[in-house]
Amino acid sequence: MEIGKIIGNVWATRKDPILNGMTFLIAELDDGKKIVVCDSIGAGVGDRVIITKGSGARKNLNTSSLPIDAVTIGIIDEKEEK
Repeated sequence: MEIGKIIGNVWATRKDPILNGMTFLIAELDDGKKIVVCDSIGAGVGDRVIITKGSGARKNLNTSSLPIDAVTIGIIDEKEEK
């Protein structure tokens, strides 16, 4: 899992039909890298989120057939580091 901040939206009118109805967001990870994530929790611009990638992302959406690589799984209320 990784932490990121939602910084934008992605709209694609042409995409694989299996992805219809899904929301895509741009997340900036703590290392500065930007990735596209599928949103499963209603996150929005400005939210700090927990992201899972790879096969864990597909399992979260209850399917192994989706071409999804990253998905939001939590919105962070607080973060404490020592």
